[in-house]
Order: sequence, then C-alpha cells, then structure tokens
Amino acid sequence: MNRKIQHMAVFIEFLAGSGLAIFFHWVLDYKEAAYIIFAVGILLSLVTWLLREEIEKTREELREQYLQAHEIPEAIARITDPECQTRASELMTGTKRTLALLQQGYIPLDDTEFYLEGAKLADQATRSIKAVDPLTSGWGSRGAMLNFYQSNLRALDRGVRITRIFVVGKDELIEPDVQKVLLAQYNDDIDVRIVYRDELPVASDISGRDTNSSCDFAIYDDQSVTDVFIQPGKYFGRKTSQQAEVEKYLRLYELIEHSAQTISINDEQVLLAGEALAVAS
Repeated sequence: MNRKIQHMAVFIEFLAGSGLAIFFHWVLDYKEAAYIIFAVGILLSLVTWLLREEIEKTREELREQYLQAHEIPEAIARITDPECQTRASELMTGTKRTLALLQQGYIPLDDTEFYLEGAKLADQATRSIKAVDPLTSGWGSRGAMLNFYQSNLRALDRGVRITRIFVVGKDELIEPDVQKVLLAQYNDDIDVRIVYRDELPVASDISGRDTNSSCDFAIYDDQSVTDVFIQPGKYFGRKTSQQAEVEKYLRLYELIEHSAQTISINDEQVLLAGEALAVAS
C-alpha cells in the first residue's frame, strides 16, 4: 500500500505541474513561464520520488537492524521456565565469548575443524611452517592429526621448511613413544627441536599477548596462525590471519626458539645436540 501511495503521489505531482504549465501556456499565453513551471515540476517530482525511495530504504534497514538487535532478548523474555531461563543465560554467555573472539579476528574451531584448517594452511604454505607442540606419549596417533601430518609431508615435498619445537618434560625425553615420534619427524626432514617445559618464556616475557598460552600453535608463511586453547571447552582452538595477532605469535615463537635445542641421532636414539657431543667425547 505504501508503495502504491508513493507512485500515486509522484503521478499527482506530475499532473499538478503539467496542468499549471498548460494553464500558463494556453490561458495566460505566457510560454516562458509555462516551460519553466513544467521543468521545475518535473525536477520536483523527481527529487521527491528519490527522497521517498531513500527514506523507505532507510526505514527498512533500521527496521531490520532493530529486529536483529531485539530478536534474541525478546526470545529469551518469552521463556517462562526458570531452568530454561538459566540455560538460555549460559548459552548467551558462551555466545558473547565467541563474538569477542570474532571481534579480535579469531575464528573458533572444534577439534576436527582445527586439524582440517591446519592441513589446508599447510597445503597452501609456500615458504615456512613454524610450530610449537607439547609432546606426550601417543602424540600424533589420532586420525585427524595423522592427516594433518600428511599435509606437512606434502609441504616438505614442495620445498617448504618446517620447524617443529616440541615441549617436553626433562624426564619424558627417554620414553619410547616420545623417541619414536621425534625420530620419525627427524627422518622426514623436519627441523625438530626440543624445549623443556620449565624453560618456556614466563608470562612477563610475552608482551601484548594472552599469557594463558597453551604453547601449542603453528604459524604458516608468517601470515596465518592456528592455536589450541589451554582450557577445555566448546572449542578446541582458533585461527587468525590478522597481522597484528600473527606478529604476537611470531614474537612468542622467537622467545621459545631461543630456549630450544636441536637434536641428533646416536644409535637410533634421539639426543639433544649437547648430550650427543658429550657421548661422542
């Protein structure tokens, strides 16, 4: 109905301007004024039509924004059961945390999505992959992680340099499962390094970054990062390509790399470079 009224208003304005111009032209024999009135009438009809269109467009946009802003609060307000109200509040709290991550440029990912996204980024990498991973018994035994590792091997075949710093406890390095993982990655030409857990940079060294780091992240071509959340929850990890956030991870990686040690192989035994020199001497 509003649209019909708008079209009728434009038509009426056009008829009024044209009728007035005809009156000046035929009745008053004032042709110059008739032409001016007709032209001004046409312009006024056009301007008022454009204004109405813009006002209608703005009104629809404001209405849509209003509905979006109040849809969830109104839906929660219609919940009458107290237990359901509590559940709704918990869901809203989780949603707010997710929105806060998205505002920072992070995409939250569940377990499978995390390794799938890591595999995609590894397949897209052209220069380097810098990774920090906690190493425990059974690392890499799950299917999602194995497929992720296969993408690492494909990247190596393309000439991508992969450096992986494993975080271990001093008494864990000799465990057979840990030795197996280290030896396999070393033989696959990954630049494997070790950093002891108690030698990780302290919170005060990590300027400008969330100090609750899991030290379980990877940087792809210095352009994108995937990071595991330290606290378990709905999401397993997150991804970002925001350069400011990537720079924070690059800084953290440099600090960890500074404390890391290279490894060497002695009789199929993985040793730290310094320990291997001591054995050789």
